[in-house]
Amino acid sequence: MNITQIRNGIMHGNLSDQDLTAVIDAVKYARRNIQRKITSSLMVGDNVEFTSSKTGRQMRGHVTKIAIKYVTVNTGLGMWRVPANMLSKVEEPEAA
Repeated sequence: MNITQIRNGIMHGNLSDQDLTAVIDAVKYARRNIQRKITSSLMVGDNVEFTSSKTGRQMRGHVTKIAIKYVTVNTGLGMWRVPANMLSKVEEPEAA
């Protein structure tokens, strides 16, 4: 199955409340695993980027704190508390 078939099955299928709860639990589990994988790969000082949900702009900064679900990022324009699953690690170009 591809994602479109899964989505259509959920939206237009004859799923019971118990079936929908099982789907929701599976999605939460998958998101939690993604978040854990990202937070374990980050270290304070790493350069990261994310898209601001407030402005829609791509933001870059460096990690100043790693918590269980959120990572604090200093963008130079302020400190942002960002969900780990919204971050991607960025390699800075080497200085010449």
